Amino acid sequence: MQNFEYCTPTRLIFGKGVVEKLPAVMAPLGKKVLLTYGGGSIKKIGLYQKVLELLKNFEVVELPGIQPNPKYDPSVLDGVRLCKEHKIDVILSVGGGSVLDCSKAIAAGACYDGDPWDLISYKVKAKAALPIVDILTLAATGSEFDAGGVISRTETNDKIGYIDPLLYPVASFLDPTYTFTVSKKQTAAGVADAMNHVMEQYFVEDATLLNDGFCESMLRSLMVNGRKCIENPEDYTARAEMMLCCTYGCNRILSLGNSQSGWPCHGIEHALSAYYDITHGEGLAIITPRWMKHILSERTLDRFVKYGVNVFGIDPSRDKWEIARKAIDMTYDFFKSIGIPMTLREVGIDESRLDEMAHHIAVNEGLDEAYVPLDEKGIKDILVASL
Repeated sequence: MQNFEYCTPTRLIFGKGVVEKLPAVMAPLGKKVLLTYGGGSIKKIGLYQKVLELLKNFEVVELPGIQPNPKYDPSVLDGVRLCKEHKIDVILSVGGGSVLDCSKAIAAGACYDGDPWDLISYKVKAKAALPIVDILTLAATGSEFDAGGVISRTETNDKIGYIDPLLYPVASFLDPTYTFTVSKKQTAAGVADAMNHVMEQYFVEDATLLNDGFCESMLRSLMVNGRKCIENPEDYTARAEMMLCCTYGCNRILSLGNSQSGWPCHGIEHALSAYYDITHGEGLAIITPRWMKHILSERTLDRFVKYGVNVFGIDPSRDKWEIARKAIDMTYDFFKSIGIPMTLREVGIDESRLDEMAHHIAVNEGLDEAYVPLDEKGIKDILVASL
């Protein structure tokens, strides 16, 4: 078991109607609020109006229009400008993980005098950040319970995971009823995103029986409850369990003491969505089975056998290679069964920029230190297999 330090300061407030506690949570943080959100979904479900009612005694400045794969320009830069102009005390993120990721970058940039990209690109370490509270409306990224977010810079095709302990939300409001109206497409993408978060922490060199159990049960839960959410969007129990799985999926709690994985599927997908702006969870679902096939070897065989037996219930008496290959096929089949497109061509990506993307990934994502190291050729092979 590896050495580690761990601290999660975020307060989780979970369940139906918990948003009523918002004023009491916000009051100690200040009166001037930057309200960040995406499109019109929070208005359609009445949450926007509810939040404004609850914050009637606060001064609220709004930053709408934050997109999936949140953009440095304009969203982060606009948010930083608004915070400085209005002397904002606290950021309230209402929406999915993209809104929250963007809000985290804004929170750090608002307390920095230089170009906020210096912080996101790790050129400079933040010395302070505004406090963040979030109300989650989509289960997927786990950003509500971690210290990071992913920001895209369109002009350079960069998509960077920006992580800093200053960026943990102070509190996260998790009401599963706010996810009832999430489309089947986005629900499926959220399942795939969360499953990949778990698998990135499961496929490592040094793991513990405890962490393996957490990961395996979470993968089973995501598949069972994700399917239920797609079939019956207002199944509260399924939505609630899926939401909690997503919350736990990305804050390191599943991997304490494990060796590092390098998060290779995320590293590859970051280029796909940076270059083509595809849905993150769909990109991960497409890449993951191909990555699995690429890394299957004598060295990794037992790991895939354990995955196949404990996650998919494959008969352990079967040949090991048969179990491993069957587990990979069942991973692919599950993603396909919930409606995810399973080739790059289906999401608008052809072979024209594969060399460019493979080089970008090899240079920028550090996958030569992954669980199974990937060089530029290996990355290209995975991309080609995903077409």
